[in-house]
Amino acid sequence: MDEETEKCIITKLRTAGCVFAEDEAQLLISEAQTPEILADMLEQRIAGLPLEHIIGWANFCGLRIAVEPGVFVPRRRTEFLVQQAAQFAMPGAIIVDLCCGTGAVGTALATILEQIELYAVDIDPAAVRCAQRNINWINSNVYEGDLYRPLPTKLRGYVQILVANVPYVPTMAIKLLPQEARKHEARVALDGGEDGLDIQRRVANEALLWLAPGGHLLVETSQRQTLQTVEIFAQNGLIPQVINCDELDATVVIGTRPSL
Repeated sequence: MDEETEKCIITKLRTAGCVFAEDEAQLLISEAQTPEILADMLEQRIAGLPLEHIIGWANFCGLRIAVEPGVFVPRRRTEFLVQQAAQFAMPGAIIVDLCCGTGAVGTALATILEQIELYAVDIDPAAVRCAQRNINWINSNVYEGDLYRPLPTKLRGYVQILVANVPYVPTMAIKLLPQEARKHEARVALDGGEDGLDIQRRVANEALLWLAPGGHLLVETSQRQTLQTVEIFAQNGLIPQVINCDELDATVVIGTRPSL
């Protein structure tokens, strides 16, 4: 690839509104096997398709996470959720990843902790396919279904870490999201109901049934929803704690099941 062609690609990406045009150009060039494929990929990106859907993977916690078109792209802020969960989990821990999407959180935790027993669930069949691809190298099970419903009942009372990156965008705010998310990611992965907390309530409502004594539920939420999330956790018998990361603009609420 000559320098002039690369500059032309960067210019086109920048004109289309891509903030990190130089980085994206490098990725497109490195992933395209022929000039024709590169031209097609560039056209898709200019049309607004997420870069990760075009190249087929996302960088998350330093890992290449497979991403299919239409599937929720793991966000960098969610790396903070992984960091917090990893602090509580021990090798060999039973971990459940609800609303797992591509399985990025579970995959990252398995990489950090090396030995875990992972159960991942998502309601979107395309997301489940991605998760199966991403976590098939570890002791894991991926289920398609609604939250806890497909999980084996034998896990009740034995889950050390329950991580749930549930959709938390209020329904009316979805129209304000960037085009990449609004038009190209599954609505079920974004829409959290009228106040954005419907799925979170359902997760918290059953958490005590599944968590081991002293186990933890961790969710990502927005700063403006934090107080409501804390209240939801407390109402469901969990001891809440809030952790923020300014660098990633991330907020995680941790709910602990009291020990016996």
